[in-house]
Amino acid sequence: MLHTIIKENAYQDSVVLMLLTNKVSTIDGVNRVSIMMGTPANKDIFGTSGLRTEELEAASANDMAIVVDTEDASKIDEILAEVDAFLASQATKESSNTTETARTWDKAMKLDPDANMALISIPGTYAAAEADRALDEGLHAFIFSDNMPIEEELRLKQKAHDKGLLVMGPDCGTGIVNGVPMAFTNVVKPGNIGIVGASGTGIQEVSTIIDRLGGGVTNAIGTGGRDLSETVGGITMLDAIAALEKQADTDVIVVISKPPAKAIRDKVLALLRTITKPAVTIFLGEKPTYHEANLYHAYTLEETARIAIALAKGEAVTAVESKIVKPEIGLTPEQKHIKGYYSGGTLASEAAMLIADALQLKEGLIKQDGYILKTEGHEVIDLGDDIYTQGKPHPMIDPEKRIAFIEDAANDPETAVILLDVVLGYGSHEDMAGQLAPAIKDVIAKAKAAGRELAVIGTVCGTLQDPQDYNEQRQTLEAAGVIVKDSNNEAVRTGLALVGRTVEEADKAIQEVAAGVEAPILEASDAMLDLLAKQPRVINVGLKSFAEAITETGGRVVQFDWRPVAGGNPELQKVLQFLNSYRAETADVK
Repeated sequence: MLHTIIKENAYQDSVVLMLLTNKVSTIDGVNRVSIMMGTPANKDIFGTSGLRTEELEAASANDMAIVVDTEDASKIDEILAEVDAFLASQATKESSNTTETARTWDKAMKLDPDANMALISIPGTYAAAEADRALDEGLHAFIFSDNMPIEEELRLKQKAHDKGLLVMGPDCGTGIVNGVPMAFTNVVKPGNIGIVGASGTGIQEVSTIIDRLGGGVTNAIGTGGRDLSETVGGITMLDAIAALEKQADTDVIVVISKPPAKAIRDKVLALLRTITKPAVTIFLGEKPTYHEANLYHAYTLEETARIAIALAKGEAVTAVESKIVKPEIGLTPEQKHIKGYYSGGTLASEAAMLIADALQLKEGLIKQDGYILKTEGHEVIDLGDDIYTQGKPHPMIDPEKRIAFIEDAANDPETAVILLDVVLGYGSHEDMAGQLAPAIKDVIAKAKAAGRELAVIGTVCGTLQDPQDYNEQRQTLEAAGVIVKDSNNEAVRTGLALVGRTVEEADKAIQEVAAGVEAPILEASDAMLDLLAKQPRVINVGLKSFAEAITETGGRVVQFDWRPVAGGNPELQKVLQFLNSYRAETADVK
């Protein structure tokens, strides 16, 4: 039976409510529970999970909605007590925080008139309006929020470009601004390599390998995954390259992208051919066969990092040798399939690319229902896909969905290899390896009891400086029976070796490329160079945990205690957005 509780004017951010949902779901007698704010989008999510009720319709965007499926009505009091205790603990934690808090933009800007960035992590329905206001205040915008219409993204990025500002996102999960982490980010040592990427975990994998190889990063500018689409046109990517070219501390530029639109890719390459600094690119899914003078093309994220390190040290770029040691695991003749369950979308894409290459699959790569590869018994899934995260924690926070997939794959007698990642850093689970280890240990033991050996191969994406203990995470996985490798590339190739496959690569020679697309002429603004040269001063609009990471690493932050305006009514919000824009334009004229 479904029970609905509405807590009026009790706004909490989505991460807090996801953690609260997890806690309440462990109460005996609770079949299912979902706790979200009463926005129209969240009501739809309640509906898809079979938890939408008549009482829920009255909830506003500022109301907390709790829907519980239980046969024992007496459990409701226990649930409400748990909810109140959890929220009280959150309030105590917040009151002990010394970060200044504002409820309006005017107050936020008064608290820090020198702020130069807004970090926005509110529901996507409302993100464009707050990004607009940030740009009007002269701030760069880092938009963690997703589900923003691409037309709005284009409009915001064009507006930012005209103002000499950067819009990073939407759906931008990772960034490093002069050593200060933004959103889900690792703690990477400072150095002379600048990164710009339309890929969150792509930036994380490359930057952490750079760190562990002894290098460091000046800035890592996320663009959002759609930046290199035909519609958006690479606006942030191109402006960021121009800024890194002029940024004094950056000696090498790294460009990372999920598969881009060809015309935009060509425009990016044309710009890179005009800069003075050496650069390395990776366009996931492409298998380059040559390098250019001062411009190098990588196939994997590990190769990208190794080329960047060589360039940063002024050394010659040589072929990356993949010395794969085949594990001593005996497979039955039926065990032929590789299954990959990833929390990082780009790591999943890289795994799918390598498997498809080694198996010479023609039509294996897809992007549907979270699958990136599904063919001939092989599968790779991005568990961070929207289909798995609507109303639920991201797999970097919550292991539940991944454990279910691992258990199903292990029960299949044809599964030979299970691939997985553990991504460390700010925002990620404090002990994901510890959460996964018991299930992994169990499936390996069950397979052995059934007369099979099962290879679980993984990688830890992180650095020794991360909030989690990198070496301890590796050791926990290894103790559970996981074969842990230093990179996702190495982990996938090890799995392929077990099923008798390899990825063939030839050495890449320097080659001249005929001029094609005309390079755009771009000038980095003073505001862009100022952002990259100093520790950022941030107005944090949304998740409070992001503010903690900024202050811990020396950044300045004002917490914007955001609530949906106009009761969450989209039409009224558009009117208010227009009035704010009009006010900003009038002020500029004066």
